[in-house]
Amino acid sequence: MDHSTTSFWTGRRVLVTGATGFLGSWLVDDLVARGAAVVCLLRDWVPSSTLVEGGTIARTTVVRGDLDDYDVLVRTLNEHEIDTVFHLGAQAIVGTAARSPRSTFEANVQGTWNLLEACRTCPKLVEQVVVASSDKAYGVHDVLPYTEEMPLQGRAPYDVSKSCADLIALSYAQSFGTPVAITRCGNVFGGGDQNYSRLIPGTIRSALKDEPPVIRSDGSFGRDYFYVRDAVSAYITLAEQLVDGRLAGEAFNFGNERALAAAEVVHAILRIMGKTSLVPTILGQGDGEIPNQYLDCSKARRVLGWSPRFGFEGALEETIEWYRARLGLRGQTV
Repeated sequence: MDHSTTSFWTGRRVLVTGATGFLGSWLVDDLVARGAAVVCLLRDWVPSSTLVEGGTIARTTVVRGDLDDYDVLVRTLNEHEIDTVFHLGAQAIVGTAARSPRSTFEANVQGTWNLLEACRTCPKLVEQVVVASSDKAYGVHDVLPYTEEMPLQGRAPYDVSKSCADLIALSYAQSFGTPVAITRCGNVFGGGDQNYSRLIPGTIRSALKDEPPVIRSDGSFGRDYFYVRDAVSAYITLAEQLVDGRLAGEAFNFGNERALAAAEVVHAILRIMGKTSLVPTILGQGDGEIPNQYLDCSKARRVLGWSPRFGFEGALEETIEWYRARLGLRGQTV
């Protein structure tokens, strides 16, 4: 953790939605270490979440509720006198969105406008709101990398939900002066991601079981893979600089600014793990997915002074060690 900005967070009252999720767990852990008074809005209790397993949740205040419950959101902001909001709560799995678009739109779109409307009614309390969008919000573009000026034109359910949530946040900033800014991150990976349908955790688990990993697409789809520790630093940096409305209504790309093909990522994992004899199973089922995505993060470097600190290979090694340690310590069958 970078302790240079810890004093900003000491005693600051912070609400995190999606706190027991993959990124949310890492963010809450960092905020607690910085001395923030964190309130976690939880719909479901997730015993396997690293926030719960690691014990950090005991150092937070837990509010049980859903993003579709506007009254709970207003009560939470007021009773806990929230200064800063990180909105990470969402249905975050592309495949789930395709199977269940309605629940995805309710969580990702309605949940966002409910929270921002609650923040709008508490202007004397809420000083910063950081909303998690995604590079998926951009949709398909002929020219890459994505820049923040490109139109948001998602088409598949998950992508559309992020385009809509992103635009709603921009609307609240411009129409009502809500102090909200948006993060558009690449594919976040790292220890603690237990959605094994995703490429990196799924491949690591398969390798630990000496089974061929599965590539859902044809292996050529390129993504900007972004280490979770860099993602946390991006959120923290943006919130710290979202003061006095200076960056309200601004969106920032965060990533490594390079696209890695799915097959390339899988082979890198197998090489690091010494499992190069395993041959990936390629399903070729990428219909409806965006073929290639990667980000231009020059705005974040220029305006926020932010840049990623971890290279892909080193981050991948740390990630693999997390899964090895977790599965081994728990005595689980991987």
